[in-house]
Amino acid sequence: MDTIFKPKFFSVLKSGISRKQLLSDSMAGVVVGIVALPLAIAFAVASGVSPDKGLITAVVAGFLISFLGGSRVQIGGPTGAFIVIVYGIVQQYGIDGLIISTIMAGVMLVLFGVLRLGSLLKFIPHPLIVGFTSGIALVIFSTQIKDALGLSLTSVPADFIGKWQTYFTNLHSINYTALIITVSTILIMVYSKKLIKKIPGSFIAIVVLTLVVQLAGLEVSTIATFFGEIPNQFKFTLPHFEWSQLQHYLAPALTIALLGAIESLLSAVVADGMISGNHRSNTELIAQGIANIVTPFFGGIPATGAIARTATNVKNGGRTPIAGIIHALTLLLIMLFFGRWAKLIPMSCLAGVLIVVAYNMSEWQTFRSILKNSWFDKLVLLTTFFLTVLVDLTIAIEVGVVLSALLFMKRMSDTSLQALNREVDSDVLDDYSKLGKGISVYEISGPFFFASAKEYVEVLKSTGSKSKVLIIRMRHVPFIDATGLQNFKSAIKQLIHNDTHIILSGVNPGVKAELDRAQISSLIGKSNIHDSFDRAVNSAGDIIKKL
Repeated sequence: MDTIFKPKFFSVLKSGISRKQLLSDSMAGVVVGIVALPLAIAFAVASGVSPDKGLITAVVAGFLISFLGGSRVQIGGPTGAFIVIVYGIVQQYGIDGLIISTIMAGVMLVLFGVLRLGSLLKFIPHPLIVGFTSGIALVIFSTQIKDALGLSLTSVPADFIGKWQTYFTNLHSINYTALIITVSTILIMVYSKKLIKKIPGSFIAIVVLTLVVQLAGLEVSTIATFFGEIPNQFKFTLPHFEWSQLQHYLAPALTIALLGAIESLLSAVVADGMISGNHRSNTELIAQGIANIVTPFFGGIPATGAIARTATNVKNGGRTPIAGIIHALTLLLIMLFFGRWAKLIPMSCLAGVLIVVAYNMSEWQTFRSILKNSWFDKLVLLTTFFLTVLVDLTIAIEVGVVLSALLFMKRMSDTSLQALNREVDSDVLDDYSKLGKGISVYEISGPFFFASAKEYVEVLKSTGSKSKVLIIRMRHVPFIDATGLQNFKSAIKQLIHNDTHIILSGVNPGVKAELDRAQISSLIGKSNIHDSFDRAVNSAGDIIKKL
């Protein structure tokens, strides 16, 4: 465990922190805390839970991720990526279901880290990540139209198309005051950074527009309209559940775990590039897991590393986990002493904040560039995108991963067979005819696995049936799986039955071990397995002479 779990915080303390850096981290932490305040509230409300749950998550999970994490500058808390999945879980299973799913996801994340799966997550295709991220952005945008326009709707359909049909049929009930507040929020967030760089535009927009609404007595919905008073205290809660129902939470828990792992490690990689550092991926996963196990007991929602807040931390001078800890403490103080005023924030203002967040998440430029790539990338991107928007995020990730794996295997198979065809048609193979009558050479190029095994075996049988001795070159076979072994063994038995002698050349040690275990080596005869092609040719010549 010592080699897997090494929090950066303790490594930094051991190496020492200068007073100057401590001050810089403290200032960065305060700034990030202010940035996180409106986002934590907005993400919670959009997820269908009360605003305090977002603040609790930012405080508890934010502290644990910085204290135990594997990145020097990672900032953890609720993120936009979880809005869709959290909202769906709350609607289907209630708050207790959300708590159970989040705890289970936390356990999965810890297991990911303990099993050293941090490095494996980098193999998830970029088009898949962009597909569901862009899909989530569109779904978030669609959920905010009601509050952005101030529509007087008691309920909104859960499905994407149903939402927009409802919006269009209720355009007559637009509250233009709410619309002006939404537009004002967006404009302040976009343009304030050109004038005031240290204070985030979302914070300025919320403070200014909340004051305007209260002082002018404007008729718009506020957080208090839907949630009433906002608690400014932590309360330990235990979820109520039945063991027989536990399997229902596996799918949403896995989605939370995968999404959290991908987003946190992606954020850590981005941060590494900004500070020229190296994060500890398995430690980071374990820390994320612990945060998601602990936070729900205090009323929190799923948390992960937040790219935007992490980048803000770095840009403001944060270089150690102390900045993340200060960020959590800043939010705690704001929640304890100013939290009650958050109920006055207009819902249309939060909608404006989330519309900007959705735009930033959309990665539309990257989305457009991937559409110019291969059909493989386009299929993964569009499938994941449309499933996220029209069906469900959990299904989108599951189908996206399976589709990516299948397409990868198809490409590997095609590559292997193309390489084989090039070898067969090359001038090099023309020299094989000079080896002697009755000797044929067949080269397997690429992995001998289930996606290509059938094609290889068919050619093997066809080539071998015309020969007295068949030399099978395997110098370019990196591995052979169970399906490959089964098909290979069956083909060799048939060829031997037809009096064809089999010789293998260039077999690497790993493949040789698999052939031994499958008893293919003894079937061929260990004396007929050679490490070089020249020896195989000489052996074939000897066999022909004896026939």
